[in-house]
Amino acid sequence: MQAPDDFNPPVGQPEELHPGLRRILAPNPSPMTYRGTNTYLLGERDIAVIDPGPASEAHLGAILDSLAPDQRISHIIVTHTHVDHSPLAAPLAARTGATIYAYGGPEAGRSAVMTDLAAQGLTGGGEGIDTTFRPDVEVADGETINGDGWQLEVIHTPGHLGNHIALAWQNICFTADHVMGWASSLVSPPDGDLTDFMTACHRLRARDWSVFHAGHGAPITSPAERLDWLITHRQTREAQILSALEEEDGTARHLAERIYTDTPAALLPAAERNVFAHLVDLNGKNKVGPIGPLSVSSVFRRVR
Repeated sequence: MQAPDDFNPPVGQPEELHPGLRRILAPNPSPMTYRGTNTYLLGERDIAVIDPGPASEAHLGAILDSLAPDQRISHIIVTHTHVDHSPLAAPLAARTGATIYAYGGPEAGRSAVMTDLAAQGLTGGGEGIDTTFRPDVEVADGETINGDGWQLEVIHTPGHLGNHIALAWQNICFTADHVMGWASSLVSPPDGDLTDFMTACHRLRARDWSVFHAGHGAPITSPAERLDWLITHRQTREAQILSALEEEDGTARHLAERIYTDTPAALLPAAERNVFAHLVDLNGKNKVGPIGPLSVSSVFRRVR
């Protein structure tokens, strides 16, 4: 896996990754986005823009300036509706006349348990949702998006967000925020569902890929190895939670404080939400259960 410091491309400058594929880095670095959002331009004449990125006039200009005189943007494809991926879709479509494709709006693909938690008022803990986003065309798992000289297969990969999709271009996959090389994907209820996330990881692992192009960070040149790491990482965290609950019952916050002993206090809320994602998953597997209704503040115990 490439070290994070090795990935530092110039912001706003198109770089060729493969024949017919370029990447432009958006100017939105942060602890959640690393160097910034990767926007991909696929095609030679009619161009598909994958993840146009955040609301940024500078990034809009960089995308438009990357076009040769004989090129046009025909498709805008949004992998999911976090605010670092989708807000620029509408302004870019207005400037180019391109059609916007996505799995659906902000709540599309949300699992039943996450729908219930959201109805209880659970919010936040994520990366920020583009609440006004609506695609021109909704795509489903297994569908293909076809352009001039290219074809993309839609793979529904919920977990990081219910409407998250990956895109297969032959044996190359645009994995957005589901699989990244610089960090593990955030799974934060009610936006993220760990059960769905793990299912999607195993689904991607069942196929033979040459490279993953993620929403943030460098290309992942060992996709199977990276997926194995992600799966093992989550299984290890699950084992830690179950071990802690063997000793005593606890809330997600209590468990986070016991497990994330080296985590700064400012990051404990994110750790708590991550533990809660595991607890919801374990509850679905009947390995743990809440004392009372399921909520982020529930006390959980092992199921015997």
